[in-house]
Amino acid sequence: MGVSLQEKMAQLTPERRRKIEKEATRLHKEYLTLQQLRKARIMTQEELARKLGIRQASVAQMEKRGDLLISTLRGYVEAMGGKLQLTVEFPGQSAVVLEGFGDMEKLSREEEDPDISPI
Repeated sequence: MGVSLQEKMAQLTPERRRKIEKEATRLHKEYLTLQQLRKARIMTQEELARKLGIRQASVAQMEKRGDLLISTLRGYVEAMGGKLQLTVEFPGQSAVVLEGFGDMEKLSREEEDPDISPI
């Protein structure tokens, strides 16, 4: 029979439990879901749907998915007043921000003029 998380935590010293709970809180703040991000901006699904020009049910579906197109995610973030940036991280190296990735204006210009090349 398995041991529950509560049972395992109860076996730890109070100091160890505090460290684990502190790290869990840090990670939770760092990695928000789209729904948590929207709620942190004090917006309802209905408000966001109006800004995006879609139905509230579509916002609810977006918030449950884990495989959104970058352009969809960018629109979601921008509708809340934010800016989406993509970073690439490799072990032992500093993170690199991908500039212009998912920038629809730039992409449409590249389609019109194939001589314009991406980074």
